Amino acid sequence: CKSRVNGILKGGNKEKVFGCDLLEHLNASSHEVPQVLKCCSEFVETHGIVDGIYRLSGVSSNIQKLR
Repeated sequence: CKSRVNGILKGGNKEKVFGCDLLEHLNASSHEVPQVLKCCSEFVETHGIVDGIYRLSGVSSNIQKLR
């Protein structure tokens, strides 16, 4: 993943990555998610040691009802 991002940043890919409209970037790259964001989330999922890193805390009364 790092090599893909480095290739984009070093000009291996002629797409503009920073300072452009996100929708234009996604249309030009034919990706659904920006490559940098995808790489970052893959890294966190692979190396993250905290359970629930993407979890939002809920209201405890609602959690108790669901249990």
